[in-house]
Amino acid sequence: MQLLSWLHRWTGGIVGILLAVIGLSGTVLLWEESWIMLPGADQPVVADPVALGEAVAAARKAGPELSRITFASEEIGLHQAIYADGSGAYLNQDGVLVERWASRWDRPELWLFDLHHYLLMGEAGKSITGILGFLLLGFCITGLLLWWRTRKTYRFRIWPARFTRSAIVRHHRDLGAVASPLLILVAFTGAMMVFPTISAWLLYPMTEEQIAPPLPENLGRPDEQTNWPLVMARAQAAFPTAVPRRLMMPAAEGAPLALRLRQDFEWTPNGRTYVWIDTRSAHVVAEQDPATSDMASSLTEKYYPVHAAKVGGIAWRLVMSFAGLSLAMLGLFASWSFWAGQARAPYRQGPRTGSAAAV
Repeated sequence: MQLLSWLHRWTGGIVGILLAVIGLSGTVLLWEESWIMLPGADQPVVADPVALGEAVAAARKAGPELSRITFASEEIGLHQAIYADGSGAYLNQDGVLVERWASRWDRPELWLFDLHHYLLMGEAGKSITGILGFLLLGFCITGLLLWWRTRKTYRFRIWPARFTRSAIVRHHRDLGAVASPLLILVAFTGAMMVFPTISAWLLYPMTEEQIAPPLPENLGRPDEQTNWPLVMARAQAAFPTAVPRRLMMPAAEGAPLALRLRQDFEWTPNGRTYVWIDTRSAHVVAEQDPATSDMASSLTEKYYPVHAAKVGGIAWRLVMSFAGLSLAMLGLFASWSFWAGQARAPYRQGPRTGSAAAV
């Protein structure tokens, strides 16, 4: 137990600040629709294919080389357009430009997303957040084992009783015991999203062979002649009851464009139903229906909506907010108390004198 305690304290002292940053940024992102106060953000969703097609055409005119457009949802009633140069725009559901930005630093929800997922470090930062997820799993398990010895002194506190090292340690121990079940869920879903290979290995017994639909490679690129309302109408006809969520321009020359839709049974906000379209003829060239996927894919699809509280309504969002704020406090106070204790340690121990020193 002494070695376990030493590992828990030292590792937490080193990475506690990073965990606090991830916890706090994630909590703020849970409520982003409440603080994105742009005109039209609270507009009711209109899923008419003609209106969506006109919005795509407007988004293409608003910036250079549209990369993708995420359509308005019940959370945010604005279309979000992202362009190849990293800039972006919000348009209302009438296709009118509401906000334009040159980089992610111009919009708080964008750089907060990058901070939470990538620590502002790109793919390397994404790997670090995944590793932090596994470390958080370890902290929760070891913390519960260490707490069990002192469970009779348990007293739940949202905030430390005093800002002394001993009071902060007790607060860390007891808050961690309450938050650990939620933090285990947060850590696991986050790590599995970062490292899908590990997820695939864990879910291998539930995996069935999936054949990706063949896609043509000699199609024309979208241009000024593209009939976007017709494209959206024909794509919607492939899954009449699904809601169009994100249109992605061709990733390579000759490739079709892709539309993501969300069916009723899907938890992921943007869905995993795909329709690929030839913009020249506005014909559907391929489809992918998650209703025919295996159990492993069905479980994988739920990582993000559970992690980001995109399901469960306001109740689950409040629960996950508690988890995020708890992680922020646990990480921040753990780092502060650990390094403050290390700084004072030499002075507390001090040199021994007299007969005691001679023993």
